[in-house]
Amino acid sequence: MTIIQLEYLLSVANCGSFSAAAEHCFVTQPSLSMQVKALEEELGVVLLDRSKKPVIPTEAGEVVLSRARETIKAYNCIRESVAELKDETAGKLRLGVIPTVAPYLLHKFLPAFVRDYPKVELEISEMVTADIVEALRRDRLDAALVAGGTCGEGIAEHELFGDRFFAYVSPNNPLYERSNVRIEDIDLKDLVILSAGNCMRDQVIELCQAKRNMPSHYTFESGSLDTLMRIVDCTSCLTIIPEMAVEYVPADRRDRIKTLAKGATSRKIAVAVRRTYVKNSIIRALTDTVMACVAR
Repeated sequence: MTIIQLEYLLSVANCGSFSAAAEHCFVTQPSLSMQVKALEEELGVVLLDRSKKPVIPTEAGEVVLSRARETIKAYNCIRESVAELKDETAGKLRLGVIPTVAPYLLHKFLPAFVRDYPKVELEISEMVTADIVEALRRDRLDAALVAGGTCGEGIAEHELFGDRFFAYVSPNNPLYERSNVRIEDIDLKDLVILSAGNCMRDQVIELCQAKRNMPSHYTFESGSLDTLMRIVDCTSCLTIIPEMAVEYVPADRRDRIKTLAKGATSRKIAVAVRRTYVKNSIIRALTDTVMACVAR
């Protein structure tokens, strides 16, 4: 029995297929299948029900997987402890980033991170919050940049900084003449929002409906803040954008950005990490680099 065999077994269970697991582990499918089969033969039990789609663990497989997770965690902890003693930050970091953060923050801290921590292999995926949470729980991600308070049990969140909300208002909307917009004055029929799966969508809905009880009617939804702003530019609508997006609004459209009245909410940007993740030095490096970038 080897660590590689346990890691391959865990990957198949997480991915639901041998082909996806092989791609995830950067090996050929025959090599991965052979290692899993060798482990089953050594233990004398079938660990995966290959007749199911997706592939699922057998009863014996569930027991072995539980122990495999503990074993791999201990194995990684040994490597991390030695790296700490050597004052070395090294290893792989599989990082997820939500779509309302990725376009505005990644390019700011990535160059410094790559420069300062050349022994860290960074693998980045842009994903909505629900997919990030699932990936963290199934060990497909190690950490993520998310909106705080959105990940739930089993995932630790470390707050980094606050990110205020602003209104982005069409010149054809009655609220355009105001410099400061009250939430209760927003006509929900004019509000365009992010599509389902984006946590900022839920925050905006809560923000706008917490003040009153009235039916909502959203005429347009998108997975992109930039798309929402372009829709506002050519209609009489408005949308809500985070502070980190404000600097990317062209100068000739800055007049459409309105502060929200006192008492309006903001969000906290956080690093979310699996509670079993042990590469603390890498997380500290990520956190320090992001905060230094924000400070600048």
